[in-house]
Amino acid sequence: MKLNIKNMVCSRCLKVLRQELEQLGIKVSSIELGVLVIDEMAGNHTEIMAKIESVLHTNKFEIIHSPEEVLVEKIKHFLLCKIEEPPLDSTVNLSQILSTEFNHEYKSLSKLFSHLENTTLEKYFIKLKIEKVKQLIQLRQYTFSEIGHLLDYSSVNHLSRQFKEITGESMTEYKNAELANRRPYDEIS
Repeated sequence: MKLNIKNMVCSRCLKVLRQELEQLGIKVSSIELGVLVIDEMAGNHTEIMAKIESVLHTNKFEIIHSPEEVLVEKIKHFLLCKIEEPPLDSTVNLSQILSTEFNHEYKSLSKLFSHLENTTLEKYFIKLKIEKVKQLIQLRQYTFSEIGHLLDYSSVNHLSRQFKEITGESMTEYKNAELANRRPYDEIS
């Protein structure tokens, strides 16, 4: 049985989900970001699905039912993977990358994404980039200029303005703060 899952954003999500399902005696055939495959099991299908949904709900995941939701989740996973592997490629627009990757016109992808996520693709991607900036600042391995370059900002000033607009604080304030306020990727909207 193949289930499309919303909000799976990292390898820890996969590990936790696999462990918790197998502890309940549910055999996971395969698992990857956004997709869970369960071996067909003897027993009451309704009870098994209730157990699976309980584990998913406890971990803030949910089953995706429509093809449109599956496509949007795939877009989100694709963008997450792009962010996790800097440097970003400035030679190709986000719209071109997504159109090519998903074999749809960008306009239709953007409209669908906005409809289901209540934000635009561009705003979502910017928020992902800002969370990556926060992570890179915390690592203290890069200067602000290097971070800007890694994430394809035209200048450190552009990055600084966008960071302040999204977070309400400057990058220096964030770097010097006692507590780093990062959001999990699955909570970005």
